[in-house]
Amino acid sequence: MSYLRLIRWQNLLFLGILVWVMEKWVCVPVLDSVRFYEVLPWWLLGLLLLAVVLTAAAGYVINDYFDVKIDRINRPDRLIVTQTVTKDEAMWLYRILVVAGALAGLAVAWVVRNWAIATIFLLVPGLLWFYSSSYKRQFLLGNLIISFSSALPPILVAQTNVAYLYLHYPDVMPYLSVGRDLFFWTGGFAVFAFLTTWIREIIKDLQDQTGDRELECHTLPIVLGELWTKIILTILIAGTAGLICYIGFVVLPFPHTWGSLNTQYIVFGLLIPLACELWLLWAARIPSDYRHAQSLMKFIMFLGVLYSFVIERML
Repeated sequence: MSYLRLIRWQNLLFLGILVWVMEKWVCVPVLDSVRFYEVLPWWLLGLLLLAVVLTAAAGYVINDYFDVKIDRINRPDRLIVTQTVTKDEAMWLYRILVVAGALAGLAVAWVVRNWAIATIFLLVPGLLWFYSSSYKRQFLLGNLIISFSSALPPILVAQTNVAYLYLHYPDVMPYLSVGRDLFFWTGGFAVFAFLTTWIREIIKDLQDQTGDRELECHTLPIVLGELWTKIILTILIAGTAGLICYIGFVVLPFPHTWGSLNTQYIVFGLLIPLACELWLLWAARIPSDYRHAQSLMKFIMFLGVLYSFVIERML
């Protein structure tokens, strides 16, 4: 049970759902809409999903490995490394996960003959190592690294599909827009993942101020103070809501009437929860308040992924 908590099995489940949904509810309908019925075989999608999940699990383990001192202050009740799992065991688990994730990612890259995918699965573990050991304590850099990593899974699904199509249709793919279409649709989810993860990471910094200050971290709340951090978060949340409205009501070729599924989902599934997030943020005073705001942000991220259901229905 301790190992499952260490690798954040709930987050890994969410990642697995994200990869599956991007393929089945976004990429497949996009390909169907242009009469392209060549989709990833189940074993290749499973291998990609495995690579993403194992790499993320390795990141969670190494983060807890380096965060023992901070977690003793910020969340002693949730401390795993040194309490129920030794540091040596955590390091061995990290090594197994990172090697297995990289091998799975390299296998996907080899099958579709795309070395950009291989580069991602070699680069991200290094980024997560340096994030956990030092970058997360630096002003904004740590938040941006995690946000960038969260934006990669939708892009990886599109990249794998495009590479697979180029492998089977090398003569016609350069003349078709299907590749651009796949990156367009999954790119929207990648941008949403980047912004919402950035917001959530800053809220986590607000929650963890005590331990971060003790270990001389340079997070946004410590450098700029709580008030300015909330102002910046408000701008980010409002910007995210504005971007959702622009893409959902202007860019996408969906009905924009009040009775349409597209409009109703954007309003009730995304905009109203973001407004609630703003209210929770400004009402927050103590770490437990910020934890509630962070949990709502995680739920909003899940709601964003489920927007793919709208795409699947309307394409």
